[in-house]
Amino acid sequence: MGWAAAATGVVALAAIWAAVAEDRALVFALVLGAGFGLVLQRSRFCFLCLLRDAVTGGDPRGLLGLLAALAVGTLGYAVVFGAWLPVPLRPGLPPDAHIGPVSWVLVLAGIAFGLGMTLSGSCVSGHLYRLGEGSLRAPVALLGTGIGFVAGLASWPGLYEAGIRDAPVVWLPHHLGYAGSILLTLAVLALLALPLLRRLPAAEAGRTGGLDLGDVLHRVFRARWPAWLGGLAVGAIGTVAYLRTEPLGVTAAIGGWSRQAGAGLGLVPDRLPGLDAFAGCGTAPDAIIGNATFVGAMVAASFVAAGIARQVSFDWPGWRKQGRTLAGGVLLGWGSMTGLGCTVGTLLSGGMAAALSGWVFGLACMATAAVTLRWGWDR
Repeated sequence: MGWAAAATGVVALAAIWAAVAEDRALVFALVLGAGFGLVLQRSRFCFLCLLRDAVTGGDPRGLLGLLAALAVGTLGYAVVFGAWLPVPLRPGLPPDAHIGPVSWVLVLAGIAFGLGMTLSGSCVSGHLYRLGEGSLRAPVALLGTGIGFVAGLASWPGLYEAGIRDAPVVWLPHHLGYAGSILLTLAVLALLALPLLRRLPAAEAGRTGGLDLGDVLHRVFRARWPAWLGGLAVGAIGTVAYLRTEPLGVTAAIGGWSRQAGAGLGLVPDRLPGLDAFAGCGTAPDAIIGNATFVGAMVAASFVAAGIARQVSFDWPGWRKQGRTLAGGVLLGWGSMTGLGCTVGTLLSGGMAAALSGWVFGLACMATAAVTLRWGWDR
């Protein structure tokens, strides 16, 4: 089963390569997507998993990996910003960076997404890489995500008028300069890391001895990669993605297809005021192809990684859990649409870009997920 999954992934990557080989930008999106999928699967870099390890498992390393990703991406983005926009004067914003409006709608989107993670068992990117592991919850959650996007698009005009149209778009370098925003971001990340670092000795206890070749191969191809390594890799990939193609995000293609389907069924209005003017995981037709290439390569690479690691399983979770998974997926989609991205697009890419919207969404999302994990809503 494992080698069949790996072979499927290789064939899928080859097919995507053949389809996009004439377009250098899409080829680069393919390479980045494959790298992203490999890192997510090998390091188990799912936002709910990282949070669950800390909240219910007492292991803070996953969250430290997330903070490492934000730190690396913050520094990397700052270098790119300095080259593209040397003086961060208002109202100028760096091109395509995920810097969105901050309002009560964004908070509500983060709460919905956090609850959706708990109910469905993962974030959107987690469900995508778990397709390669044979997860039978992932397709149901992604179906729900599409439904949630349609619901979000249908509700967008009312939400836009009620809370988004006049909401401020806050980019920290406008107020603090590049140096000030970097120092503030790193200081906040350090403050968040301190209580987690104090819990590391218990999590790291009992790891002694040297490594032989068999141990190295096992750790590379079979065992979970250290969270810090996954975080550093995600931060680096996020920087390169922004420099060469577009900010990291995994919902633009899902959102674009949902928008087309919803419009065709008469569920999504023809006019979506202000939506395509905001940076984020857009749903406009021109945003679909590049993101679809990235996400397709990400999923294919997860098949390869999971197959080689023999981590493919097709266990049926039961109808009751699948119903909860579908409901959670709907919340993931609604939260992603109204928040202009998910934990990858809004939290990671927005946080790396020094956007206040990334921090607001991330806080609402992770706090909601932490509380509901404590309540046992993931079971």
